[in-house]
Amino acid sequence: MDALYAYFRLTDDLADGPQASRQALADWRARTRAALDGKFTHPIHPALHRTATTFAIPGEELEAVIDGAEADLDPVRIATFSPDLETYCYRVAGVVGRACVRVWGFRGNALELAVDSGLAFQLTNVLRDLGEDLARGRVYLPADELARFGTPPETWRDRSPAFRDLMAFQVGRARDYYRRAEPLADLLAPDGRAVFGVMTGVYRRLLDEIERREFDVFTERIRLGRVTKARVFLGGWPVKWGWV
Repeated sequence: MDALYAYFRLTDDLADGPQASRQALADWRARTRAALDGKFTHPIHPALHRTATTFAIPGEELEAVIDGAEADLDPVRIATFSPDLETYCYRVAGVVGRACVRVWGFRGNALELAVDSGLAFQLTNVLRDLGEDLARGRVYLPADELARFGTPPETWRDRSPAFRDLMAFQVGRARDYYRRAEPLADLLAPDGRAVFGVMTGVYRRLLDEIERREFDVFTERIRLGRVTKARVFLGGWPVKWGWV
């Protein structure tokens, strides 16, 4: 998990950091392919190679994260939910879920459900970061839905009734994906089930907080309080030790 986190973090930084460029990501892609073949040019490569080999994580799924990072380099405009936003969420979150599930241990259709879970998490991120992303020229909400609700990005900060209807629709969609992913917990080994439960608990509460604040995601970044986070994390221990 440390190796995966390091790889995903480094890839994300190449899209948002001061050295962000297509050339930097192309170079990282080539180095990642070489690393998976056993040719290491970065300190994380030996651990990444061992992790991918041990847990049969496909190279194309690791590269999909680079595809997602490339999409963030230019001003982002998403035309439709399916396939455009779905594809983006798969690249930046779905494949992350699939990699984690492989490390944790799974059975059944856990890999497919991990994609639904990743989509739920990423949709929550999109809603929470709406203002920050807009300032960077990134609009992840589908253009056809913005047109349907009559809410162009330049009007969002007014938080009009139309904007609130749009956000309520998006929250409902995210909750639907959380519900779809619920069976995943029973298909994971105890350690993975505990981590998955904590992550789901945190993200679902973030979604609740967005709604509780009447979709004001512009005044300040929405976070959970320490007590709420502590309760979620403590709830993972009985699962990890097989008590529930």
